[in-house]
Amino acid sequence: MAGLPVDLLGLKVFILCAGLVGNVFLILAIAHTKFPRVKSFDLFLLGLAAANLEEIAITTAFDVAFLRASSRAVGTWSCRSLKFLSKFGEVASIFFTVLISVFRQQKLSNRANLPIYLDSVGSARMASGACVLLATVVNLPVFAIDPKEPAGNATGNATGCPLDFFQCSASRCPALSGLYKYLFILVCNLLPLAVVTVTGCLILAVLLGKRSKVTPASGGRGRGSGGSTFHRGTVAVLAAMGLFQVEWTLYLILQLPAASVDFAFRAEAELLISFSYTCISPYVYGIGSDLFSLRNFKKT
Repeated sequence: MAGLPVDLLGLKVFILCAGLVGNVFLILAIAHTKFPRVKSFDLFLLGLAAANLEEIAITTAFDVAFLRASSRAVGTWSCRSLKFLSKFGEVASIFFTVLISVFRQQKLSNRANLPIYLDSVGSARMASGACVLLATVVNLPVFAIDPKEPAGNATGNATGCPLDFFQCSASRCPALSGLYKYLFILVCNLLPLAVVTVTGCLILAVLLGKRSKVTPASGGRGRGSGGSTFHRGTVAVLAAMGLFQVEWTLYLILQLPAASVDFAFRAEAELLISFSYTCISPYVYGIGSDLFSLRNFKKT
């Protein structure tokens, strides 16, 4: 599979360009239509889009400036910094997805229509800051991992900065590095996947329950245009959660010790999985929240 990264380069460039456009437009659409009356959900979408853009920008710089430049060598701290920044955006995007799913599930399950904790903009800012702080903390140990590998390792490259974030191969895998890898997967992948799955099931149950209670007399529009917009937004959140579940389930399968996949293909597959959610999710949220409309496009 030595030629696989080259074969996937065109697809990767297309996904990155689509993600760049989608996330930038989502930020601009919220800025033009919501400020200064921005709400909690808008803050979470801004945080998600900003994390996505950071991941796209840093990973593209990592890929183009170093991994593809075989004549250049990357210093140890430069490699560690790029790994930290690229993984930071990915993890922050995951945590903001969890925050969005929990927020929408609480709103939908609030039968009395009373304000919830995250309705407050101040609380939303604190929750967003907690996502950023946690993403920073869980990625800091990468600075203690030695990025240099023995010559000929499939995970490496001519720059000396390997694709594998955890720098762990069968012949060289320190105990602490292995422990960090599995703790990272537990906190940043498995637990978020479980939370998104549970909240997604709860949201779906509420939506199906409300649909079964709609009578012909009500016509299904008892809440007016505002309720219709909220319903579309909820369906969009549910669709994004489904995409999240598929993508990160595939990622966890690739991380299984029994997975018979070589390191070079695994690293490229992990990048494509991360990028696909990063690049598709802003379109799902934008269309469902009525932010990606012709009117907003003209304003932007």
